[in-house]
Amino acid sequence: MGWFDFWSSSQSSGGDPLAKLDPKLREFLQREAPIKYDHAQSPHHHTPTPTQDATTAPPPAVAATPTTEPNQKEPAVPPQSLYQDGRYAHLWKNYKPQSMVDAETKSDHEKLMDVLEAYKERKAEIGKAALENCALEQVDWSECMKSGSVTARMTMCRDAVRKFERCYTIQNRFLKALGYLSVQDRSPEVEEDIQMHADRLYHRLMEQEAAVDEAKKEGKPVPKFEPLIPKPIIRITDEREDISLSPHLQRTLKEQLEKVPEEERHAEEEAIKAELRAKAEVAARVQDIWAEQAREKEQRRKEGKLTIGDRVSGLFGW
Repeated sequence: MGWFDFWSSSQSSGGDPLAKLDPKLREFLQREAPIKYDHAQSPHHHTPTPTQDATTAPPPAVAATPTTEPNQKEPAVPPQSLYQDGRYAHLWKNYKPQSMVDAETKSDHEKLMDVLEAYKERKAEIGKAALENCALEQVDWSECMKSGSVTARMTMCRDAVRKFERCYTIQNRFLKALGYLSVQDRSPEVEEDIQMHADRLYHRLMEQEAAVDEAKKEGKPVPKFEPLIPKPIIRITDEREDISLSPHLQRTLKEQLEKVPEEERHAEEEAIKAELRAKAEVAARVQDIWAEQAREKEQRRKEGKLTIGDRVSGLFGW
C-alpha cells in the first residue's frame, strides 16, 4: 500500500494518519516539519491529542498584535544595513560613512581645494540653472537656424541669439540675487523653488517691458514698477551685514551698473552683492582652515613633534 492509499484510508476512517508511526519518528516529524501538523484542528477529529507537542499549539491572539510600547527604541544600525531589525548591530557599532572617513583623512591642502572647487561648482550650477530656465529661447534659436526666414538665417538669427543671451544674463542675475546655492546642505526642493521663482521674475520683467513699449507707442505715460527684488532673499549663514566696499570697488560697481538698463540696475546690484557675500564666505572658510592649521602646529610645537613641513614653513614665514 502506497502513501496515497495510506492517507486516503486514514482520512476516510477519521483517524490520525500519523497514529501508526513509531512515537520517536512521530516526534521527529512534528519537531522538524516546516509546517506543523496539528491533529486537533483536523476537520475529522475534534478532540485534542494528549501527546501533542506544546510547540505546535497555535499562538495566542495577543502575540499577533505588534507591541506599542512608548519607550521602544529603534535598532541601533545605520541605514546602510540590510537588516534594520537590529541584527548584526555589533558589526555596525564603529561604522562611519566613507564621506566622513574621507573628511577626517583629508590634508589641509585638500580641504582648501574643496572650498575652492565648491565655489567654482556653484557658479557652474548657477549657469546650468539659467540655461534650464531659458530652454524656450534656446528652442527658438534652434528652430530659426533650421527653418527660419531667409533674412533671419542670413543674419545668423541675430534677434533669436540676442533674446537668448539676454534671458541667460537676467536669469543668472536673478539666481545670484535670490541666493541660489548660497547655503550648504540646503534641501534640493528649496533650490528648485528659488530657480522657479527666478524664472517667474524674468517673465514678469518681460511683461513690464512689453507694457512700457505699448505705452510709448500709444503716447501714454510710462508706467512705473516696483523693483522685482526689493532685498536679498537668502543671506549667508552667519547673518552678517552687507560687506563694506572699498572706494575702488564702489567705483567699479558704479561703472558696471551704468552699463545696465535702468530697470535692471537694482537686480544687478543685488546680484553683485550676493556674489561678494559668497566670496566673503569662501574667504572666511579658508581663514578657518588656516587658523586650524596654526592651532595644530602650535600644539605639535608644545609637544615637541614638529614635522619637516612645519620647520620649512617656519623658515619662510608661512
